[in-house]
Amino acid sequence: MTTAFDPIVLGGRRLASRIAMAPMTRSRAFGPGAEPTELMATYYAQRAGAGLIVTEGIQPSPVGQGYPDTPGLHTPGQVAAWRTVTDAVHREGGAIFAQLMHTGRIGHPVLLPEGLAPVGPSAVPARGQVFTHEGPKDFVTPKELDEAEIRQTVADFADAARGAVEAGFDGVEIHGANGYLVHQFLAPNSNRRTDAWGGDVEGRIRFAVEVTTAVAEAIGGHRVGLRISPGNPYNDIAEDDPAEVYEALLERIAGLDLAYLHLLEGPDRDLTARLRTAWPGTFVLNPFTHPEATGPDALALVEDGVADMIAYGALFLANPDLPTRLAAGGPFNTPDPATFYGGDHRGYTDYPTLAV
Repeated sequence: MTTAFDPIVLGGRRLASRIAMAPMTRSRAFGPGAEPTELMATYYAQRAGAGLIVTEGIQPSPVGQGYPDTPGLHTPGQVAAWRTVTDAVHREGGAIFAQLMHTGRIGHPVLLPEGLAPVGPSAVPARGQVFTHEGPKDFVTPKELDEAEIRQTVADFADAARGAVEAGFDGVEIHGANGYLVHQFLAPNSNRRTDAWGGDVEGRIRFAVEVTTAVAEAIGGHRVGLRISPGNPYNDIAEDDPAEVYEALLERIAGLDLAYLHLLEGPDRDLTARLRTAWPGTFVLNPFTHPEATGPDALALVEDGVADMIAYGALFLANPDLPTRLAAGGPFNTPDPATFYGGDHRGYTDYPTLAV
C-alpha cells in the first residue's frame, strides 16, 4: 500500500515524500523591486522537509501584482534574489517550485507602478475589496485585454518560467485557481468575450491552454504544474457546472506531460474523482476541509488512491517540520491568523520544531 510518506518521482526528480507545502501568500517581499529577502529564504529552508514546496504566488509581470509586498520574477534582480531562496532550500535537501500568479482584475492601481491598472478578460469588476497600504479599497473595473496584450501576457508567463529555472527553482506551478487571471478566463461571469478567447468552453479554456503550453515549451513540461479550483467562488467567481470546462481543459493539456495537476478541492468529491480519472499524470490534492485546516486525516487520501500527493497550507505555515509531526501523530503548533500577511519574523520563522 502506498502511503503519503513514501517517495515519488515528480518530473524526473525523486521526492522524499508525498506531502507538499501548498502556496501561501505571506506579503513579506520588502526588498527593493519586489525582491525576496533573506528572511524569506529562512522561511522556505525551514520547510525543506516537505516532499515539494510550492512558493507563494509570484507575479510574472508588474501588472500581475494584486497584493502589497508580493514578490516578482520579471527582473534580473528578482531572479538573483530568488537564487538565495532556492539555494537555501536545496542545501536542506528540499525541492521547490515557483508559483506564477497573475492576479488579473484582483488588485488596485495603488499597488501597481504609475500608469498601470488591473486587467482582465472582460471589463467586469469583481465585487469586494483588496487590502492596500492605504487601507481596503474596492476592486476597480479592469482594462479588457486585447489580442496583443493577451499574447504578451502568455509570453510573460513563459519568460517568468525561464527566470525561475535561472533562479534555481526545480519547476513552476501556474496558478489557474482562486479567481485570478487564468481562472477569470475560465469562468463565464468574468469572461464575457465573444471572440476566440471567450464564449463557449473551447474559447474560455484557450488562455489556460496557451499559457500552460508556452510555459511547458519554455522549460519542459516535466518542470510545470497547474493549479485549478473548479467551482471555487473566491474573488467573485461563478462556475455553476465546472465539470465540462475542466475536463475539456485537462484533455487539451494532457499531452504536455506536465509534472502534476494540483487541485484545490471544493465540496464536490465526485468532481475530484472525475478529474483524477481524466488526468494521466501525478495528481496533487489540497483537500476540502473547510472550515478547518487540512489535518492528519488527509494522509489517508493517498492510501485510498484519491490523490498521489497531499498539499498542506496553514498547518505547514505553523509547523516547519510538518512531515515529522505527521509521522509522529503530532503535536501541532496552532497557526496565528494575525501574522499571516506582512510583518516581521513573528508568525513567520519563529514557529518551533519538535524537540529532538
